[in-house]
Amino acid sequence: MSPTALPDLATLVAVARAARANAYAPYSRYAVGAAVLSDDGRTFSGANVENASYGATVCAERVAIWTAVAAGARRIVAVAVVTAGGGSPCGLCRQVMTEFADAAAPIVMAAPDGDPTVRTLGELLPLAWTADDLTR
Repeated sequence: MSPTALPDLATLVAVARAARANAYAPYSRYAVGAAVLSDDGRTFSGANVENASYGATVCAERVAIWTAVAAGARRIVAVAVVTAGGGSPCGLCRQVMTEFADAAAPIVMAAPDGDPTVRTLGELLPLAWTADDLTR
């Protein structure tokens, strides 16, 4: 994907909506689906997976990002997240996104139906901790 090409956010949201159907959320009943678009045009999806030991639960966004990384992607250019109310990614997911996406990357938040909200990663995590902070 060229740096000037705008990602197809509607398609990314559709992939995240479909992924949400695969969520394993027997404890919170808060199903989440996510999709990430890599800089080479590939799309990867994920769903949240809960565990009776709550600390072992994994968010949909991180599942999608780790799936992308496991497939060789290293740059994420857009993320879509679908929750019951169109909620935003948690802080931990925002930090993981920062490892693989630029501050200008669009983060689309959507409900199962209705219009999505778009913010940049920089808006969601304005003072992100990055690799540059390790050398200061």
